[in-house]
Amino acid sequence: MKLSGKIAIVTGTSPNIGGGIAEGLAAEGAAVVCVDSRIENANDCARAIADAGGRSMAVGCDVTDEAQVFDAVARACETFGGVDILVNNAAFFNRKGVLDMPLSEWRAQLDVILGGAFLFTRHAALAMIERGRKGSIINIISTAGHQGEPGNIAYCTAKSGLLNFTRSAAMELIGRGIRVNSLTPTATDPSESVERARRWGRGTPDPERLAAAFEPFRSRVAMQRLPRPSDYARAAVFLASDDAGMITGMDLRVDAGAIAQYWAWDPKRRDPA
Repeated sequence: MKLSGKIAIVTGTSPNIGGGIAEGLAAEGAAVVCVDSRIENANDCARAIADAGGRSMAVGCDVTDEAQVFDAVARACETFGGVDILVNNAAFFNRKGVLDMPLSEWRAQLDVILGGAFLFTRHAALAMIERGRKGSIINIISTAGHQGEPGNIAYCTAKSGLLNFTRSAAMELIGRGIRVNSLTPTATDPSESVERARRWGRGTPDPERLAAAFEPFRSRVAMQRLPRPSDYARAAVFLASDDAGMITGMDLRVDAGAIAQYWAWDPKRRDPA
């Protein structure tokens, strides 16, 4: 197992991307601290990992509250002995644009995505340094952080900001033996998240309706299929493992070719014209 003996903190552990990454890290041997502002997400994720034979704990935490972040990291250290891996995934959607988003909502969204990553990076890194542990920090971006999406101004801005936060933190922490990278997902195949939600005992939307909602994304992306949370999990395992020991300050895109795709090219056409 690539992460045997490692301790990971994952923020934002819903049945979608965060839950998939948490389960993927656990499957490779990491003990996982499942962190979410909704305690039911943290509890269900931790329970699923334990049911599969892994080590886990759940922590309810508002990632914008420094005292709660400090406590979450402290509890991870008390329970498992330290922190080796941090995945900053906490986020929420608020699809409003520059003309209709109130300043309070703008600040709230940036505070969760950017402020939460800042606070967890600070306190997880301090915990790593105090215990002499080399570590890996992974920030979850979005293709919306690489491109301009109308009507999604705060999310796009925050995710873009995380890209340079990653590079800056990487340069600051590399002398401490801590690598910092980012991982870019895109629109995600919902089928695996639906299965995970059912396994966690959750009610789920109609799979056919969900599939129809994501069809425009699938049909327009280069690979003609969308990644799943388990695809992101494998990438996170790689970035957290010794296999990526010489990689820091990098963004790993798991986006089915979305960012590389020339804007005028129709991927349903197999000729390059």
